[in-house]
Amino acid sequence: MMKTWQAGKRLLPMTATLGLILAGCGREDLSVLRPQGPAAESSFDLMKLAITIMIVVLLIVFSIAAYVLIRFRRKPEQREIPEQVEGNFKLEVIWTVIPLILVVVLAVPTVKAVFAAGNDHSDDKNAIKVKVTGHQYWWEFEYTDYGVKTAQDLVIPAGKDIAFELSTADVLHSFWVPSLAGKMDTNPDGTINRFSFSAPNEGVYRGKCAELCGPSHGFMEFKVKSVSDAEFEQWLASMKSPAVLPEDPELAEKFRSACLTCHAVGDQGVAMGPDLTGFGSRESVAGILLNDNTGVDGAPILDNLKTWLHDPQGVKPGNKMLDPKKDLGLTDEEIDGIAEYLADYTLD
Repeated sequence: MMKTWQAGKRLLPMTATLGLILAGCGREDLSVLRPQGPAAESSFDLMKLAITIMIVVLLIVFSIAAYVLIRFRRKPEQREIPEQVEGNFKLEVIWTVIPLILVVVLAVPTVKAVFAAGNDHSDDKNAIKVKVTGHQYWWEFEYTDYGVKTAQDLVIPAGKDIAFELSTADVLHSFWVPSLAGKMDTNPDGTINRFSFSAPNEGVYRGKCAELCGPSHGFMEFKVKSVSDAEFEQWLASMKSPAVLPEDPELAEKFRSACLTCHAVGDQGVAMGPDLTGFGSRESVAGILLNDNTGVDGAPILDNLKTWLHDPQGVKPGNKMLDPKKDLGLTDEEIDGIAEYLADYTLD
């Protein structure tokens, strides 16, 4: 027992130090401690205020405790009972009023931030309206003012308010972009939730589902791509362009019969599953296989597509996509051909 305790004492400082070091790690696109937008900054400011109040209270309490322990400790010759202060009206008022003041100091900015977070900008003519639908296990984004629908990559113009309307096609999900805003649920009872955020800086931010929704809840990611106004307009125009199908007629026919019964590209297909228009420009495959030709933070998109199409259940268990080989009867060569077509299908 003694040896175990001694080993624990040695490990405790190392564990605490390692915990502090790891707490400082994190990506700017996936950390509430590195806010990249006004909504996230508001939440971060509240967090800092609450932590500051907590630290001040702890310092005062521990300082008073230390002073009392030193100043009023029992001396060896002391036998009498110390003066009792229970029922002291002045002290009772002091330690009742001070916590109330601290609560008010924290409550006022909290209430202000909560009401600000509820401003959905749905009536703002300059805001971009996006209807978000959660599915097991992917996200659908419909730009209602532009007649454009896509999946997994939420493309937005930098600096503009984005007004969201949230719903679900199945179970309860929660829409969350940690570095840009707080969480908002998509309710299966038909209730529509609305909120907004903006991304002042161009870049790519990771989003997640923050509500347990099934076996692949942890894999239900999406990306927010903040681009310039010109790039956003170009993206909208590209999304509205006629569909581009495989050049090989046989492969194109296989793609129509096997894939376009659930998916859509351009003006063709049925958008029951994720829209595949311009898939080669996506940040990831299936939300979690990051596309990165350098191999540093992922793999080339073609490799990711082959990984996904050859074993969708292995990548994301419980998803509702039909297995291209087992359910749709595609050969390995046809699957690889479709993967190459989607990898090359980029937006201008």
